[in-house]
Amino acid sequence: MFKSTALVYSSHNRSEHIHRDWIVERALQSHHNKTIFLLPMSMGRYDQQEYSWGTFEWYFNRFKQWGLEASTFFWNENLRHEDVEHLFEKLINSEVVILGGGSSLLGMKRYESLGEKFYGDKHLFSRILHQRQNKGQLTVGFSAGADQLCSYISGSYDYERGFGLVRNVAVTLHHESGRSGELFQMARDLPGSMVFGLPNDSGIAVDQGYLPSGNIWQIIEFIVDSSWDSPKDGFHIKTRQGMNIPHRYADGREWDFKNGDMMVRIMSPHNNDQDAWIVQGGRGIVNYWSQDWSGYHNIEDILADH
Repeated sequence: MFKSTALVYSSHNRSEHIHRDWIVERALQSHHNKTIFLLPMSMGRYDQQEYSWGTFEWYFNRFKQWGLEASTFFWNENLRHEDVEHLFEKLINSEVVILGGGSSLLGMKRYESLGEKFYGDKHLFSRILHQRQNKGQLTVGFSAGADQLCSYISGSYDYERGFGLVRNVAVTLHHESGRSGELFQMARDLPGSMVFGLPNDSGIAVDQGYLPSGNIWQIIEFIVDSSWDSPKDGFHIKTRQGMNIPHRYADGREWDFKNGDMMVRIMSPHNNDQDAWIVQGGRGIVNYWSQDWSGYHNIEDILADH
C-alpha cells in the first residue's frame, strides 16, 4: 500500500539501506525510466557543487550494469534559457530527483529564481515538485534538501518556508543527543507540526494526499540505518551507537521512533485540526496524543473514518 513520494534524510556517507533500498531500487523498479537526477545547487561555488555530485556519483556508478542512469545539473550565473529548459525537463521526468546538501536558504533562492528569471514564475520549481508527488514519483532531500522538502526550514522557520512535500513537518539534520533542547524549542514554536531529529544515518519516507472528505492524509515511515560500517566513520554514525529518531511534543513529552515505525496523520485543509496515530510493528496502533491503544487495527480503517 505505502509508496513514498518524499524522502528526507541525514547521512554521513552513502549508507546501503537508505541509498540502495530506498533510492536506487526505486529508480531500478521502473521498466523504462531508471533515472536519478541530483541537484547540488545548495552548495555555493561551482567546485563545491562538483564535489557534492562526486560524493554520490561513485555510489550510483555501481548500479550502471542494471541500467541506472544518474545525472546532475550545476548552478552558475550564466545559465541560458535552453539550459534551464533542459533542467526542468529532467525535473519533471526523472524517476527519482534528489535535492542535495549545502545551504538551505541559498538553495531555495536559486530554485525559485530559475522559474522567476526564465519563466516569470517564482513558484514553478515548487509546483513541479508537487506534480511529481501527485504522479507518485519520488523526490528526495538530503541534508539541506531535507529542510527544503519540509514545510519549515529549521533555524529559519519564522521567515522561510520549504516546498511542503512533507507537510507540517520540520527536522533537524545530523542530529545529536545534545540538541534535544533545540528540538523542544522547535516543537513549541511550531505546535501544528511534527518535529523530528534525524541523526546520521536516518530519514523519514512520506506520502500524502487528499481524502474524499477534503481532509489531508499523511503517512510517515521512519528509517534508522546502521549499515555504514566503516570504522573510521564510527563516531559520525549515531545510529550505530543506538540512536533512533527522537520526537518532541509541544508539551515537552518525548517519543523515540525506531526503524519501520510509522505515523498516520489526518489534517484539515487549513491546519486548524489534526489527529495522528503511531504504528509500531507487532505492538498495534496507538493514538498520538493519548499514547493509548487507538482501537484501530490497520491504516486503511483510519483513512476510511476520516
